[in-house]
Amino acid sequence: MMKLTKLTGLAAAMLAAAPAFAQDAEPVMDKGDVAWMLVSTVLVLFMIVPGLALFYGGLVRAKNMLSVLMQCTMIAAMVMVIWVVYGYSMAFGGGTGAYWGGLGKLFLAGVGPDSMSATFTDGVVIPEYVFIAFQMTFAAITPALIVGAFAERIKFSAVMLFSALWVTFVYFPVAHMVWDGAGLIFNMGALDFAGGTVVHINAGIAALVGAIFVGPRIGLGKDMMAPHSMTLTLVGAGILWVGWFGFNAGSNLEANGGAALAMMNTFTATAGAILAWALLEAVLRGKASMLGAASGMIAGLVAVTPAAGSVGPVGAIVLGALASSVCYFFVAVVKNKFGYDDSLDVFGIHGVGGIIGAIGTGIFTAPGLGGTGGEDYSIAGQTWIQIEAVAITVIWCAVVSAVLYFIVSKTVGLRVVADDERRGLDLTAHGESAYHS
Repeated sequence: MMKLTKLTGLAAAMLAAAPAFAQDAEPVMDKGDVAWMLVSTVLVLFMIVPGLALFYGGLVRAKNMLSVLMQCTMIAAMVMVIWVVYGYSMAFGGGTGAYWGGLGKLFLAGVGPDSMSATFTDGVVIPEYVFIAFQMTFAAITPALIVGAFAERIKFSAVMLFSALWVTFVYFPVAHMVWDGAGLIFNMGALDFAGGTVVHINAGIAALVGAIFVGPRIGLGKDMMAPHSMTLTLVGAGILWVGWFGFNAGSNLEANGGAALAMMNTFTATAGAILAWALLEAVLRGKASMLGAASGMIAGLVAVTPAAGSVGPVGAIVLGALASSVCYFFVAVVKNKFGYDDSLDVFGIHGVGGIIGAIGTGIFTAPGLGGTGGEDYSIAGQTWIQIEAVAITVIWCAVVSAVLYFIVSKTVGLRVVADDERRGLDLTAHGESAYHS
């Protein structure tokens, strides 16, 4: 495993729920660390509701606004309950398996106010409840990201059933593999500071598979399907950017220079990505759009997620701009070329941006490029490990997601009937309307 001057990734904190420390030193809980982690946890929740909900809601047509808000809200609530019942145990239950954490923490067994979890500094701990809550928000937002791929045409029951199955058989195992000390990908030496593989590649691949399974919206390419409120989309995107500081800087688990680096990179990578997307649009289309700026914003945030704790601020700008450019190509060219209806470009931005970010982490962590890698850091060696981690995540997610979509299609069914789709899911699925004239 590659050694870095600073630990990168949540993995080191996940060797056990109640870690062992040297007998000659009592573990110390710093109230500043705890306060920062409490704030970070709430910031990630803020990303889901209202951030992601408004971002997606503004992008769909007015008749489907509430359906997207409802899906994001209900997925988050359901996953929080699942996380407490068995999700935390499957991901970080203290088991020695390479693919799951076991059942030792079912219903948070053995966890109390005095239980502690490790940070990246030996002998420094935070309350285990804080760590559980922080990780719970990651688990809650990831399946909510997926719904953008098949927005405006999927059954609400299908969304809920698929999300429950997906976190169980895709998210929890991948989180364990990447971030737990016993995990397969962790022990390969892969770097994923805040979830490039676990969150974004996972969600992006599941979104692409889902878009194919559900099929395109009625009238795609013929009817007007422009976002009904770019204002709300930018509001949601802005909330996501603010919340992402909890996502990235919070993943440091301590309020110190590591968190400051992650925060700085969350600024710079995003700014570089916004500028790159707008420049591409201006050159290729003649005008830079607000939708493009918002898309670039998310692409930059996605790309820097795995790299936030190990690259330098200038490297982050380059990584964000590079990812934004590749995402633009997939959204503007590849999607149309292959004809899949990824409604809100979940794969094009989260999947592709996550892949670029995860692989780019191996490059820009190099000390010669401003990263935190040690003197013996090998760009080629680490980048190959990153590619292997991406490949494992893509294959695991694609295969298992396809099986789960098939199961849902044969049980509750995936898609609403054509008439309901034309009328809009707000009325037909939830009996209410976002707007009244």
